[in-house]
Amino acid sequence: MGKQPAIALGTWAWGDNASNKYFGDTLSAETLKPVVTAGMSRGFNLWDTAYAYGKGTSERLVGDLLSAYPRMDYQLSTKFTPRMAGNGPHEMADMLAGSLKRLRTDHVDLYWIHNPDDVEKWTPELIPLVKSGQVKRVGVSNHNLAQIKRASEILGTAGIRLSAVQNHFSLLYRSSERAGIIDYCHQHHIDFFAYMVLEQGALAGHYDVDHPLPAGSERAKVYNAVLPQLTQLTAAMRAIGAKQNASVAEVATAYALAKGTTPIIGVTQEKYIASTLRSEKVKLTPAEITQLETLAAATHVDTKGFWEAPMV
Repeated sequence: MGKQPAIALGTWAWGDNASNKYFGDTLSAETLKPVVTAGMSRGFNLWDTAYAYGKGTSERLVGDLLSAYPRMDYQLSTKFTPRMAGNGPHEMADMLAGSLKRLRTDHVDLYWIHNPDDVEKWTPELIPLVKSGQVKRVGVSNHNLAQIKRASEILGTAGIRLSAVQNHFSLLYRSSERAGIIDYCHQHHIDFFAYMVLEQGALAGHYDVDHPLPAGSERAKVYNAVLPQLTQLTAAMRAIGAKQNASVAEVATAYALAKGTTPIIGVTQEKYIASTLRSEKVKLTPAEITQLETLAAATHVDTKGFWEAPMV
C-alpha cells in the first residue's frame, strides 16, 4: 500500500437512497464522478466506505467510479458491521466477500470492525482475512480505550498489529481525546482517523439559524435545533480562517489535523475537494486552538451519535 494521505475521503453520504435519507441527498455515479476525478488528481486516494452505508450502495458507487483507475493508485477502507451480521459461521468473511465484489477488487487496504458489540467474538475473525491477503491492515471503530487494547492483544497473538482507530472527533466532540485514546494511538503508532470532523455540515459554515440543514433529513433533526448555540463558535472559526483565506470547514479540518489525526472528510461535490486540499495548509496557533475549544465547550452541545457508546 502506498503512503497514507493526510486526509481520507468519506462516502457515508453516498449511501443515501430512497429508503435511507440520513443526509437528505440522493447521489449517483454521474454526479459523483467529478468528485472522484478531482480527488484522485489532487492526491486524495484513500476512500472510506462501509457496507452499512446504504446496504452496499456506497461501496458499489466507490467500486464503479474507481474502476477506471489502476488498483495500485488508490486505497480502499471499508467495514464489517457486527450489528448487520447474521448468525452464520463466517459472517465477517461473508460480509467482506460482498464488499470486495461491490468494490471490484480482491483486497481492501484497511478493514474495520465498525462497532464494539463483541470484541472477543469478532476480533479473532480478522486474523484469517489478513492471512489470506484479502485485508492488508486492520482497524477498529467506535471502540473505547479498553476495547482498543483488548483488540490489539487478540490480534497480537497472531502477529498482527492493530493499525488504526476510527472514532467520532471534532471541535464539538472530543471524547476520544479526553479518554486518552488519541494519545494512546500516538504512543503505539496507531493511526487515529477522525470522522464527523464537520459534524455533518454543522461546522462547515454552510448552515446557520437562517440557513438550516435540509428538512426531512436525519441530520437536520439532530443539528438544526442547536444551530443557535453554534453561532459564536462558527463566527470565531470564520474570523480565524479569514486571516489565512480559509473557510469555516477548512478551520474545522485544520483543527483535527493539528491534533495529529487523519480527518475523514465526506465529499459530495467537486468543489469540496479543493477546499479539503486548502485545509492542509491552514495552521492554527495554540491560542487559536484554545479559543476554539473554549467556545466549543461553551455551546454545551452533545453530538454523540445514537450508534456510539460513551468513551469515558
